[in-house]
Amino acid sequence: MSPSARTPLPPLDPADLLGIDDLLDPEDLAIRDTVRGWAADRVLPHIADWYEKGELPGIHELARELGSLGALGMSLEGYGCAGASAVQYGLACLELEAADSGIRSLVSVQGSLAMYAIHRFGSEEQKRRWLPGMAAGEIIGCFGLTEPDHGSDPASMRTYAKRDGTDWVLSGRKMWITNGSVAGVAVVWAQTEEGIRGFVVPTDAAGFSAPEIKHKWSLRASVTSELVMDEVRLPADAVLPEVVGLKGPLSCLSHARYGIVWGAMGAARSSFEAAVEYAKTREQFGRPIGGFQLTQAKLADMAVELHKGILLAHHLGRRLDAGRLRPEQVSFGKLNNVREAIEICRTSRTILGANGISLEYPVMRHATNLESVLTYEGTVEMHQLVLGKALTGLDAFR
Repeated sequence: MSPSARTPLPPLDPADLLGIDDLLDPEDLAIRDTVRGWAADRVLPHIADWYEKGELPGIHELARELGSLGALGMSLEGYGCAGASAVQYGLACLELEAADSGIRSLVSVQGSLAMYAIHRFGSEEQKRRWLPGMAAGEIIGCFGLTEPDHGSDPASMRTYAKRDGTDWVLSGRKMWITNGSVAGVAVVWAQTEEGIRGFVVPTDAAGFSAPEIKHKWSLRASVTSELVMDEVRLPADAVLPEVVGLKGPLSCLSHARYGIVWGAMGAARSSFEAAVEYAKTREQFGRPIGGFQLTQAKLADMAVELHKGILLAHHLGRRLDAGRLRPEQVSFGKLNNVREAIEICRTSRTILGANGISLEYPVMRHATNLESVLTYEGTVEMHQLVLGKALTGLDAFR
């Protein structure tokens, strides 16, 4: 076919420079647009105020609305879950974090950590008891792994569960737990005589408390808590029966990190779009600053990293849907996309100048949120060492 006979190319969409939307089917686009619309209606008008006050009011109502969208446990099958593809779940994470990292974190902890643990490692009775209510947003869940003295080294956790007759008695503390103070159920990981085990803990159990952590300067529109277990007595069937050892919580983290790969690009996109619009309207020296070469260079560099990051997230999603995604590849995605998202936010801030630090714009809010996202569910250093081991075959963790 001669070049002249080819179908003319459509106009370039500045919001989709690489044509990534062409890789999405109508259902993918419908889910993305639905979540984007919900966030625009229910989060964006209020998020600056929530962030400034350091609160997330109406979290139970928001959870029920997210449940009605099918966003909770979105990629899980059965038990009231939507059974969506990994790419569709990723698109939802991107749109939620474009509103605020705290909203995406609410969904991620609920679905990719607490629900995923029960769905993958729980008994049929545990799945039937908890998952339908969690999928509907009627029950909020949290995930207790990190401890005050053991973040990147969960194998050294001190939380301990011992047998007492047919019961378990659980004692210890967990730290930096999203949703903890509002959760109805907690998945808590603890040392036992047979190795690390997971426990499904109703938060109204005697001896369980979840004081909220205050004075945060990041993820302010998110509930973050400590979990305290003071000889919490649990029945024998509270333990997750299908896993022993660190592979249990680490596989949950890998699933959640996948959502972060997408979500970080949502925060980056929001900041980038704010910078583009500002550059087109802010005038200095008699013309919009977007017409100056240095500003255009910044916008071009940000666009390259943003769309590369989205393409990387899409690639990993397709691999996950095909059952071929490796933990090392998730580390690759989280390391790159969060790091680049922070740089996009920082560069956007320079374009906005002093206005960049105002909550009238989303840039500084996203930048401070991403400082938490950078280190939670695996620090930069941990992901670098995962990749280093994959590259050399040598384990630098020891």
